[in-house]
Amino acid sequence: MRLFHGLSAFPLTPADASGRVDTEAQGRLLDPLCAAGVDSIGLLGSTGIYAYLTREERLRAVRAAVARVGGRTPLLVGIGALRTDQAQGLARDAADAGADALLLAPVSYTPLTQGEVYEHVRAVARATDLPICLYNNPGTTHFTFGRELIERLAGLEAVAAVKMPLPADGDFAGELTALRCRTALSIGYSGDWGAADALLAGADAWYSVVAGLLPRLALSLVRAARAGDEVEVRRIDERCRPLWDTFRTFGSLRVMYVLQDLLALGTAEPPRPLLPLGDADRERIAEALAPLRAGEAG
Repeated sequence: MRLFHGLSAFPLTPADASGRVDTEAQGRLLDPLCAAGVDSIGLLGSTGIYAYLTREERLRAVRAAVARVGGRTPLLVGIGALRTDQAQGLARDAADAGADALLLAPVSYTPLTQGEVYEHVRAVARATDLPICLYNNPGTTHFTFGRELIERLAGLEAVAAVKMPLPADGDFAGELTALRCRTALSIGYSGDWGAADALLAGADAWYSVVAGLLPRLALSLVRAARAGDEVEVRRIDERCRPLWDTFRTFGSLRVMYVLQDLLALGTAEPPRPLLPLGDADRERIAEALAPLRAGEAG
C-alpha cells in the first residue's frame, strides 16, 4: 500500500492566535507536496499542531485538505486525543471528510499502561473502516509502545502500520528484524536526522517533517535509498546535517515555522505557549537552509 510506504510529508497547519485554521494557507502548503509526488501527506501530525486545535478546527482542516488535494495524494490524518471517545469522534470526522487513513497517538496525562493503550486502539479501530498507523512518539505523548503491544495490536484488522521513533541504540536493522518477526506491519520512522540510517536499513517509510516544506529534497533521499545508492544517501544527509542540528536544538516544530517564513510560504507563528525563535536562531536556520533550496521549484 503506497499510503504506508515511501515518503510521508508532514506539513504545518497554519492557524491564527485563537487556533482558527487558515485553510487557504494550508492549501498553499499542500499543493507543492502533491506536485512533488510524495507518497502520502501526514495531516494534523505533531508538526500539524493537532494537540493545539479543537475538534471543530481539526475537521475544518481535514475537509479543506481533502478538497484541495482532490485525490492526488493519500491523506493520513492524526486523531490523537486524551480520551478514547474523543479519538473515536475524530476518527469518524476524518473518515466522513474523506481521509484515506488514520494516525493514532495515545496521548497521555496520567501515564498509560500497555493494556490501556491496547483497549484504546481497539475501541478507536471499531469507529471507522479506515486503516490505522500507530504513532509511537514518546517524546510528545509520554507513552512508549512495547514490542509485545505492537504485536498484539497488529492482530487488529484495522492496524496496518507503525510510525516509530529513532532507536536509542541506533540499531535500525536489529529493531526492524525484531518487529518483522512479530508482525506484518509497515514499519516507518520519524526523526529526520535518522532518516538516512533508517532507510538504508530497510524501513518501509519515512514520516518526514522537512518534507512538509522541502519535499523534493526529502524525495531525493528516499529515491537514493530505494536505488541502494548509499554514497548518494550519505551525501544528501551530510548536506542536511546543519538543518538536522537545528531540529535537535530547537525542536523541529519551531524550526518549521522559521523555514515557512524563509521560503515565503507563510508567516504563521507557533501556538502559545510556544514562542517564535529569536533573530540569532533564525539566522542559524537560514544558513542551514541556504544550500538546500535548489531544486524545490518546478
